[in-house]
Amino acid sequence: MARAMFEYTKTVLNKVSFDVTLFCKEVQKAMQRLLPYEIEELKIYIKSLILQNPELNQCLIYLKA
Repeated sequence: MARAMFEYTKTVLNKVSFDVTLFCKEVQKAMQRLLPYEIEELKIYIKSLILQNPELNQCLIYLKA
């Protein structure tokens, strides 16, 4: 079940990556819902998205916690 949430989160983040505000909101939600080891995987995934969309780097502040 938890793995499904991780995959769902990646799908949602990919779909909202066109809008920085939406992306940041989804990152915040993900940080609350995912397990600690999934958050580490998510950080890697988000950094790869930022390489494609540099404007998303504003959301890195939510990954520090």
